[in-house]
Amino acid sequence: MNKKITMLALSAAGLAVLALFPVVIPNPYYIHLAETILIYAILLFGLDIVVGYTGQVSLGHAGLFGIGSYATGVLVFKLGAPFWLAIPASILGAALFGAILALPALRVTGPYLAMVTLAFGTIVQILINEMSFLTEGPMGIKIHKPVVIGHKLSEVEYYYMVAALMVISLVVVHRILKSNLGRAFEALRDSPIASDCMGVSVYRYKVYAFVISAGFAGLAGSLYAYSEEYISPNTYNFELTILFLLAVIMGGRKTRSGALIGALIVVMLPSLLADIELFRKIAVGAAVLGVIGSALMLAKGRSTVRGVIVPLVATIGLAAFSYRLENMVDWRLTIFGLMTLFVVYYLQDGIVGFLMSFVGKGRRHVQSVAASGVAPFAQLDPAQGGPRGAPLLRVEQALMQFGGLKALNQVDLNVTQGSVHGLIGPNGSGKSTMMNVLTGIYKPTAGKVEFAGAVISGRTPSEIALGGVARTFQNVQLFGEMTATENVLVGLHNTFKSNVLDVMLHTPRYKREEKVARERAASILEFVGLADLADEEARNLPYGKQRLLEIGRALGLNPRLLLLDEPAAGLTAPDIKELMAIIRKIREHGITIILIEHHMDVVMALSDVVTVLDFGQKIAEGAPAAVQGDPKVIEAYLGGSSDAAATTVPAH
Repeated sequence: MNKKITMLALSAAGLAVLALFPVVIPNPYYIHLAETILIYAILLFGLDIVVGYTGQVSLGHAGLFGIGSYATGVLVFKLGAPFWLAIPASILGAALFGAILALPALRVTGPYLAMVTLAFGTIVQILINEMSFLTEGPMGIKIHKPVVIGHKLSEVEYYYMVAALMVISLVVVHRILKSNLGRAFEALRDSPIASDCMGVSVYRYKVYAFVISAGFAGLAGSLYAYSEEYISPNTYNFELTILFLLAVIMGGRKTRSGALIGALIVVMLPSLLADIELFRKIAVGAAVLGVIGSALMLAKGRSTVRGVIVPLVATIGLAAFSYRLENMVDWRLTIFGLMTLFVVYYLQDGIVGFLMSFVGKGRRHVQSVAASGVAPFAQLDPAQGGPRGAPLLRVEQALMQFGGLKALNQVDLNVTQGSVHGLIGPNGSGKSTMMNVLTGIYKPTAGKVEFAGAVISGRTPSEIALGGVARTFQNVQLFGEMTATENVLVGLHNTFKSNVLDVMLHTPRYKREEKVARERAASILEFVGLADLADEEARNLPYGKQRLLEIGRALGLNPRLLLLDEPAAGLTAPDIKELMAIIRKIREHGITIILIEHHMDVVMALSDVVTVLDFGQKIAEGAPAAVQGDPKVIEAYLGGSSDAAATTVPAH
């Protein structure tokens, strides 16, 4: 409740500042400057979705910004369109071009994506310059401020219009990023493979994020055209797109306040660096803050002398160097670059992230709710999954070849409804490869996989997951910056039927689905014994609890088949006992389990049937006791002949 009151107070204060700014500072120049900051903030809200949440690097947002500006410019200049048509047209136009760019571009990642988006931005600038029949080319386009009911808005009136749209944009973006869509965006940044296996298509949601971001760039571009009343191709250049990207990083990703600070930096810093006296004051102020901040960090034990010495020397050195400069013309870009490098290297979470860590506060997460008797997952309908013992999964002659290596070599596997099917073998025998084939991460070179009577080999991991097959991973693949509750909510993503409009407007349908999902997430966490850690970030959980959380997240899919890839690896004896109890409870709910495990006591105690792989081939299958005494299995594990002294597979 206190946090909510604090947020309401801060929001009211922010609105008051926006409303009173033109009254307190009536100078038209500063009002126009504030306008520009608010416009850039709208773009940065959208860019943060792509950069901060999905983890993609886009260098094409200056081009999308230009498309929004010129859509408005052309409509107003050529057709005399009113603002209430020009602004929506700019949003839709930029979103359309964003989709055209995203569909091919987001099939690549990293530097390749950066190059594709950079090329897009360059092409947009060239086209704007060359298509003089439409854009007036290098001459640019002049338009006037919006006209409302026959009245042309003044600078102050237009400022209030921009401020209102910025607030609306902030609310809309905040709602999107705190919804199931935002959780999907963040999940695919932390672990694309796990996202796909939770039914969240990585490619599709990257495109969604890019299109939404492009729409905000279009809105910002339209408002910028009205604000400047003149647009030309040179405005939307490579330097601008770099400034946008740096603004997100310097302000702080995953925060709307970071976008506002980033916009302030982008607009104000070039002007501040043009005045040598003002720069000296800023440098001295930064040095003083550096000394105070370093002292407080050391006093509170939040850093070491080694950790603060370099940034402290750098800020003091910059202050001293500023008094040796005679002008800023030759050093402006160098100083700007060094300041940016400093922030990126030493303040990796941006200015907002640093301030939040300094006062001991982290990001605000979705708050968990108490389990209220809601079933953690639906009891499977026997008619849907078939009677116990009926065929559920069938693998026929599966071949998975990597060059000359056959990781799986003509393997057959039959799993029946309601069973726990153990899959064992020495390291490198093909167990995890089989898991990846079953969940669509690998497409088998030959053979087929059938689940519930339908062929699933060749489908995407997200399609297979939504079809009823969930999994955990040999190496834990949690969404580290998200809480336990948010991780499970990603697993429950499939339960949401709301669209982006429902999310933006917070319709009753979306609110109802979010409430049900959070209650079910609480029940799942209680089921796996993590109710007390519901609000803890996944990366901070003990290793054994991370294993249980991964199982809980998989249960959010309400699977008919659950694949557990070495769930007991690295666990202590008490944790293993707890894990076995949870696996038995899952089985009691009618969920079929495939269990890969090196702890033979776990496999033998839980499994109905055990299949043994060695060098990609099936060497044995049957009841646990029979398999444990099979000579081929003993030889595979011990590396000797079947006449070795040991007569059973050792229990690890």
